[in-house]
Amino acid sequence: MTTDPTVFIVDDDPAARQSVLALTESMGVGAETFESAEDFLATFDPARPGCLVTDYRMIGMSGLELQETLSREKINLPIIVITAYADVPTAVHAMKRGAITLLEKPCHDEELVANIRRAIEMDTLFRQKSVRTSEIQTKLASLSTGEKNVVALLLKGKMNKNIAKELDLGLRTVELRRHQIMKKMKVDSVAELVKLVIEAGGLEDSSQASP
Repeated sequence: MTTDPTVFIVDDDPAARQSVLALTESMGVGAETFESAEDFLATFDPARPGCLVTDYRMIGMSGLELQETLSREKINLPIIVITAYADVPTAVHAMKRGAITLLEKPCHDEELVANIRRAIEMDTLFRQKSVRTSEIQTKLASLSTGEKNVVALLLKGKMNKNIAKELDLGLRTVELRRHQIMKKMKVDSVAELVKLVIEAGGLEDSSQASP
C-alpha cells in the first residue's frame, strides 16, 4: 500500500468533483473521486493517509452524516467541507464534527490548495504521533504488575525508600524493579519516564496495549 497522501473528493456534482480533482492533481497530489458518501465509505481504508474534501449537501448521505460516521468509527481523517449554503450554524456543525474548515462554493483555488496542504500536514503529524503513542503503550504493557506499581508511585514523586514502605517491599527489590523499568522503557531518568507515560495517555491506558 502506498504511503503517499491521497485527497478523497466526495461530491454528487460531477463538475465540482472534476474541478477539485484537476486542482489537486496540479498540486502533484494523488486524488480519488466519489459521487456519494456511501461509495466512499464502501472502499475507504483508514490506513491510507490524506484528507477528505466533501460537499455538505448531497443526495443520500450528507457531508454532515459522513463526518458523523467517520467520527463514530474513530477515523481521524482531516476534513474540508465545501458548500453553496454557508452560514454560521452550518459552519459550527461542520467544525464540531471535525472539519478543519468550511469553504463556500465556488472556492478560490488558492484557498482550497492552502487548506488541502494544511490538512495533509495535519494527517501526517497525527499518524506520526499515533505510531509513537502505540510504541510507548507497547513498552508500558511489557511491564509486570509489580513494575507498574512502582511506576505509579514514581509518577507521584515518591523516593525508593517510600515506595518500598508503601508496597511493603525490600529496598533492593524496588531498586531492581526500577532498573528493569528504565531498561524496558529505554529511558535514563524518571523525568523521561514521566514524559513517556503522559504521551501514552496515562499508565492505566497502557494496559490496553498488546502484551
